[in-house]
Amino acid sequence: MKTDFSALYRQAARSTRGGPLFNAFPYPTKISPETVALFIASHTSPGALVLDCFGGSGTTGLGAILSACPTDNMRDEARRLGLDVSWGRRRAVVYELGVLGAFISDVLCHPPDPNEFSEAAESLLTMVRNELGWLYRSLDPQGEMGEIRYVVWSDVLICPKCGKEGSLWDGCVSRGPAAISETFQCPTCHTASSVDKAARVHENLSDDLLGKDRSVRKRVQAWVYGQTNGQTWSRAPCSFDRSLIDQVNAMPIPRCVPVTPVPWGDLYRSGYHEGMSHLHDFYTRRNLLAFSSLWQKTDSFPQRLRSALKFWLLSYNSSHSTIMTRVVAKKGHDDLVVTSTQPGVLYVSGLPVEKNIFAGVQRKIGTMARAFAMTHGRGDCVEVRNASSLNLDLPNKSVDYVFTDPPFGGNIPYTEVNFLNEAWLGQTTDPKDEAIVSPHQKKSVEDYQILLRKAFLEAYRVLKPEGYATVVFHSASAQVWNALRKACEQSGFSVANTSVLDKTQESFKQVRSAGAVKGDPLILLSKTTNVGQTDDPEVWAVANDLIDQALRSEDRNEATPQRLYSRLVAYYMEARQEVPIDAHAFYRLIARRCEEDAVRSK
Repeated sequence: MKTDFSALYRQAARSTRGGPLFNAFPYPTKISPETVALFIASHTSPGALVLDCFGGSGTTGLGAILSACPTDNMRDEARRLGLDVSWGRRRAVVYELGVLGAFISDVLCHPPDPNEFSEAAESLLTMVRNELGWLYRSLDPQGEMGEIRYVVWSDVLICPKCGKEGSLWDGCVSRGPAAISETFQCPTCHTASSVDKAARVHENLSDDLLGKDRSVRKRVQAWVYGQTNGQTWSRAPCSFDRSLIDQVNAMPIPRCVPVTPVPWGDLYRSGYHEGMSHLHDFYTRRNLLAFSSLWQKTDSFPQRLRSALKFWLLSYNSSHSTIMTRVVAKKGHDDLVVTSTQPGVLYVSGLPVEKNIFAGVQRKIGTMARAFAMTHGRGDCVEVRNASSLNLDLPNKSVDYVFTDPPFGGNIPYTEVNFLNEAWLGQTTDPKDEAIVSPHQKKSVEDYQILLRKAFLEAYRVLKPEGYATVVFHSASAQVWNALRKACEQSGFSVANTSVLDKTQESFKQVRSAGAVKGDPLILLSKTTNVGQTDDPEVWAVANDLIDQALRSEDRNEATPQRLYSRLVAYYMEARQEVPIDAHAFYRLIARRCEEDAVRSK
């Protein structure tokens, strides 16, 4: 018998961004599998069938597995929320349009034995290191042989004053304290000018994969970071590093490298993507050799291990193996800090980082094994389907509960972002049914709404009459929120309850995007018609009421502008009314309230 799940919607549910399953593979806008499991176990009884029609990286499938073997964190959260949860086995069907998302989901839900995987991964890495370990050798400042940790490369600029070439590193970067200036000081004439006014240098190189000469952006090694006998060091490039690159350039590229054009769309920027037309343009030649050699040798292992080995390699690929890895200057640091790619975009900085792939994938073996140990032998209750959710191959009224996380308008073009991994899998996603707002795909908000409505119509068809659907959504656009609201209503659903999913560490898009919303609103949909519509009050009155409630809350996050906007959206969704204001306009409204409060307090 189903438990009372209303406590899940009375206060913000927590979704931590950690743990082996969460950290196994980087994927944008993920939700903690443990949190999803709590929702599944609260809304259903053991044996129930759960559907996710926008499966992403498979957290709903993982949630179904975990509902039968809850972690201590899940039990603690259930007690915090006052839930009387009936733990036990649930079944799940996960629909995911994207090739990469379906691949991740299938491997995580149906992994091999973790010990067998670890042994195979170590063996694979040893084989390739014995052959190509020299790729990352280097001399430390004392002339002893060491190993490269990473190398910062630099664009080369032309000084607007003297016309001489100088690296971005030499003209803009300082260390002790670390800083990256937007002013380029020419190393030759010392004239200072805006980086934007200094043209990038290009050079003609022979591309042996395409069989022709190409004009590409010129980059030079700027700074080398390494280690010798466990001691880390850094220095400027030397003749050894330049000689090593000459050896790398003479090495043939393995045939397994996909010679695949980049399906450029909404993410293309003519500035930093200039000359980047194919997959291999996202790699230094050294890292392309290292990664492709590892990839090629996965086929020498038994079939039951190959997908997991490729999963392991891809988990490091686009985030760390490519030139989208970068350095940033952080306050209080004497040196620049290396970081991974920006999720959800294909940004390439003027100071790209080349990481040691062998050392990187070595560190991931333990995480993979721990993740696989959590689901190994338990995934027979989960079916992953790499298919469109616009036509579900499920009987009418066969699903007990839906938990899903639809694409957030134009927030992330998944088919474009996932290309760097899907190309290695040999199959890319057909974007025809991708629910997205995309100028490149010529999909407007109205088109996005139509695609969502078709998906929700299918979910409504297969959901049992007494069943519920929990939808997690995130947008700073009132127009996108209204598209979701209309899609839900036009498919027959009513909003039964709302809340907020409190992610304890926001994704890059949520932290940095203009008008970002803190926390993802949760919408509980029912097949029962909601006749309790309310009149549309003024936004100002609603905002004031929300502020007053937030100030009485013990949760300080409730009073932040971002959380208040999430609550505002939830209010209008539950009232079945238009969301009347975008996030950035709402934030101005909140600022005005604060100013008026300050004046009154004087």
